[in-house]
Amino acid sequence: MLRAAPARTRPNLFMKPSDPRQEKHELRAAAHLRRLHQQDGERLSAAIFQRLVHLPQYTQARCVLSYVSFRNEVSTHALIAQLWTDGKRVVVPYCAGQDLELFTIHGFDDLAPGTLGILEPKPELREQEQRRAAVQELDLLVIPGLAFDRQGGRLGYGKGYFDRLLAGARPDALLAGVAFESQLVNVVPMLPYDVRLDVVVTESAVYHRTLPR
Repeated sequence: MLRAAPARTRPNLFMKPSDPRQEKHELRAAAHLRRLHQQDGERLSAAIFQRLVHLPQYTQARCVLSYVSFRNEVSTHALIAQLWTDGKRVVVPYCAGQDLELFTIHGFDDLAPGTLGILEPKPELREQEQRRAAVQELDLLVIPGLAFDRQGGRLGYGKGYFDRLLAGARPDALLAGVAFESQLVNVVPMLPYDVRLDVVVTESAVYHRTLPR
């Protein structure tokens, strides 16, 4: 008695290719929850910036961009104070339409709650032309994010503000993401306009990309 040969499994020719935008959407939701439950953020933030300030690019940098931390982000307030102590020019971003503008601050008194309650340069100070900055002036950029991978892939908040800013950075400027180790994922989906960071600094390690920006 002949037995029928087992049917071969055929590839599904109609399977949709993965959609990086959908993957980002799903990863963003998970990353929000992960960071929300991060414990001991201030202590870990201090450990992260101890690693950052020991990088040779930090020592060499004269003009440094730092985001001003908000809620449960890696806290940058102590870093900003350290930048002033070390004689660096401190530049912070603020939202202007669909882009980020850059402004030099001399003290925390220069800041006030702005977009979404994030501390930004006070509106009355922004007219001081000499305190405005261009991205090409920056030697070191300290960048926030929801999730990162070890090759400098970064998942932002979905508005593209930092993606547009980073595209104009000098090739020799150090793009540094700062994150809790719990924010690391295997791979962040990258779109053509996404820019890889040069390093991702956590409380445990400094991860250097080996792929092109």
